Amino acid sequence: MQRIDIHATHQYQGYKIRPGKPYPFGASLVPGGINFSVFSRHADYCVLVIFEKGDKEPLVEIPFRGLFQKVFTEEPVWGEFRVGNVFTMTILELDHEAIEYGFRMDSGFPKAQTGQPAFHRFDSTVVLMDPYARAIGGRDVWGQTPNWDAPFQHRSRVVFDDFDWEGDRALEIPLEDLVVYEMHVRGFTRHSSSELDAVKAGTFSGIREKIPYLKELGVNCVELMPLFEFDEFEHSRWDEEQNRWAKMNYWGYSTVGFFSPKAGYAATGGMHDGTMVADELKNLVKELHRNGIEVILDVVFNHTAEGNEQGPTISYRGIDNVTYYMLTPEGYYYNFSGTGNTLNCNNPIVRDMVLDALRYWASQYHIDGFRFDLASILGRDTWGAPMANPPLLEALAFDPILGKCKLIAEAWDAGGLYQVGSFPAYGRWAEWNGRYRDTLRRFLKGDAGQTGAMSLAIQGSPDLYQGRGSTASINFVTCHDGFNLADLVSYNDKHNEANGEYNRDGANDNASWNCGWEGPTDDAAILTLRQRQMKNAMAMLLVSQGVPMILMGDELGQSKLGNNNTYCLDNEINWLDWSLQERNEDYLRFVSYMIAFRRAHPVLRSKDHFHNTDYVGSGYSDISWHGTQAWQPDQGGRVLAFMLCGRHAKGGSATDDYIYVAMNMYWEALPFELPRLPTGMRWLGFANTSMPSPEDVFEPGSEPELEDQSGYLVGGRAVVVLVGRSTPESGNPPIAVE
Repeated sequence: MQRIDIHATHQYQGYKIRPGKPYPFGASLVPGGINFSVFSRHADYCVLVIFEKGDKEPLVEIPFRGLFQKVFTEEPVWGEFRVGNVFTMTILELDHEAIEYGFRMDSGFPKAQTGQPAFHRFDSTVVLMDPYARAIGGRDVWGQTPNWDAPFQHRSRVVFDDFDWEGDRALEIPLEDLVVYEMHVRGFTRHSSSELDAVKAGTFSGIREKIPYLKELGVNCVELMPLFEFDEFEHSRWDEEQNRWAKMNYWGYSTVGFFSPKAGYAATGGMHDGTMVADELKNLVKELHRNGIEVILDVVFNHTAEGNEQGPTISYRGIDNVTYYMLTPEGYYYNFSGTGNTLNCNNPIVRDMVLDALRYWASQYHIDGFRFDLASILGRDTWGAPMANPPLLEALAFDPILGKCKLIAEAWDAGGLYQVGSFPAYGRWAEWNGRYRDTLRRFLKGDAGQTGAMSLAIQGSPDLYQGRGSTASINFVTCHDGFNLADLVSYNDKHNEANGEYNRDGANDNASWNCGWEGPTDDAAILTLRQRQMKNAMAMLLVSQGVPMILMGDELGQSKLGNNNTYCLDNEINWLDWSLQERNEDYLRFVSYMIAFRRAHPVLRSKDHFHNTDYVGSGYSDISWHGTQAWQPDQGGRVLAFMLCGRHAKGGSATDDYIYVAMNMYWEALPFELPRLPTGMRWLGFANTSMPSPEDVFEPGSEPELEDQSGYLVGGRAVVVLVGRSTPESGNPPIAVE
């Protein structure tokens, strides 16, 4: 018996085979065929399993080591298609559009028992998905009940990357200039009120149809909740009475594959073509970029869909369990994610996989940035201890391909590690500022003693991000997790009964206030107050330094009926109700004008923190603090006012108007003394949340001049925004709005 010639072509059951290239991992098109490459340090047996698309039984199973036959001869040869710890082979004349593939792996280690701890979980009876699969079948149409008896649920597919980007590239908008819109791909257009046809509703193509809405709203960045392939049927529950799925994995925070867009989010998903799914997402990114809108992906590298000891074997655990997951000394899964397992991100192999995935999305999909779910996990070592210098976080910060991508951390995890303000940043990372959220909520509902914390939040949290600048702070009042804005002002307590967990899930501390009545009401006074509180929150968010993020639906005042954990509800609670555009037209107008105001005024968008001094010789500090009396901040009450000097805009590199903001969270109206402006400038009124529409807000650049330049009566629980500008009568030209 002779060893295989590494350059020769051989046959196995009619398939022409050559030794492959170990890199890149996954399935890659090469001249004349497909190269397959998969890593496993501990497997000593690997078989490539090839299916015709959709078939239960494989076309062929080809071992990476075994007896092969040279082409044109009858002489058998012993083949070992392995380089180091990588199994690799090239199959010639294989139609990549017609096949799906997976692997079987095994070793000499003892077999794991279901539900019991074990370091190795090899099982040659299970067909494993490729961790590097660029497309994954099995859940091609959202909500279409799968064949639960099929042995290969998540099927690796091959993608041909030949998309015509027509000159598109990442936009590279400075962080300080972003207004982020967090949205769910399906929920954005799934509601019947979107008026999209059934094929496009709830898909990437559906979002393309609604880009004019995003433009009109004024946001210039969308943050898409997880769109890596996941299983919407994970932990699903059928409702016999409603004859539909009552509980599904709607949010998608449970990744099946890190390189594949979710087929069920594509209008073309039902065509079972991975390349078409990829191209549909790329077309969306390209069209968003054409309209000046960046794309940030919410990515989940802290765990996978395989769960704990009771969970399914899909890919990683069957390929190399001890490499991909954090395991206790007994062989159980560490659970810092709260979902059963924790990815071993600082293992060099897993670290490289994360880097490879993000490089792929940045280069092949032109993604502008990434928000990392439970990012503190990415800084834990193999045994779960926080690391002083986490290799993965450092590698991401300095990676050349990701060099212009935004990197945003959710700087905590389910294991109790809370790193807001202390996340290892390497000069690159921004953070979801959970303390900003909590402070603004308490101040909004009128808690006493919040003015000090609120003044720091307004400045981009210099107490947390000293030396990192205000753009380290991603400011938000609400996000997908927790109350949305309408419910924040309508409920004191969560109401999560629809989740089927007896209202035990979701956060209990929401810092919310129902304005006097729990939930829906017809009381006009309460409804008016709730809308005013929503306007207050939006106004405070959009005049804060840092990067504002708005939750999908908050601009329309949509309620989720008090549910603060809608992870499992694929229904109208989560779907954006487009009819609210007309019903809440006045409120939407307020939000869009507030966004336009922020984008018009560079003094609101500094990448650095304020100095609280006058460093340009204007006679005014970059920011000054006031209360009901000018230049005298209230101490510990419910009142806060500040003025921004436009001569200090962008650190003095730009010139802008003066801006004055008065926030009265006391329940009665209070007179505010206005600070005196430089000679020739006058105060104009931009926004007053206590006024009815259309006097509550004016189009930026068309604000009316105040009759009284010395004082302003600010209503109870209201925010007022004024603009100090040179007027034609002064002889000085007005400062142009950007």
